[in-house]
Amino acid sequence: MEFNGFTEDDFLVFTIDGLEKRMEALIQTVRPKLDFLGSHFAPRLSELTEEEMFAHVAKHARRTKNPPNDTWVAFASNPRGYKMLPHFQIGLWETHLFIWFAVIYECNGKPQIGETFLNQLNQIHQAIPASYVWSEDHMKPGATFHGSLSKDELGTSFQRLKDVKKAEILCGCHIDRDIVIQMGPSELLRSIDDVFRKILPLYKLS
Repeated sequence: MEFNGFTEDDFLVFTIDGLEKRMEALIQTVRPKLDFLGSHFAPRLSELTEEEMFAHVAKHARRTKNPPNDTWVAFASNPRGYKMLPHFQIGLWETHLFIWFAVIYECNGKPQIGETFLNQLNQIHQAIPASYVWSEDHMKPGATFHGSLSKDELGTSFQRLKDVKKAEILCGCHIDRDIVIQMGPSELLRSIDDVFRKILPLYKLS
């Protein structure tokens, strides 16, 4: 397929009422673009991580009532699933595009990842760009700018990842919907690639 970037209609999918109608629009408009991004970036991430990476496009198959408020393609080193592993994501909320490194609550080995991140706190705090964001909950659209976090505050998130069973940590970039709509496809692909390269050290540490 030819990738033309994202349009306002792609983001407005999340304003459609009802599970069935929203899923129908999502499958028609957004999912083909996520499929494209999956096939485009799986080889690139395999190259960057030096592991074979597989794309997993969200199907939202378990939903019976509430329509999804976001959708994504995830990349992990397992062809069968991604939630149990540190992984990468590209996806949309109504307000923005997100590009993440993610360790979510199903992930194995979180205490060890938290410990490693704590040991590398100085390097991580210096390496992540100020305009990038952190989140402790992949189910919520909000996030905190790296530039507004002290080293101690970041360390508290890593400690939580180590100690709390349901803890999560995500780091990456949010691009506002209006900016994404203005971006040409090649500019958008370059921007996503750049984010992946910046958050790659987190994946390597994990």
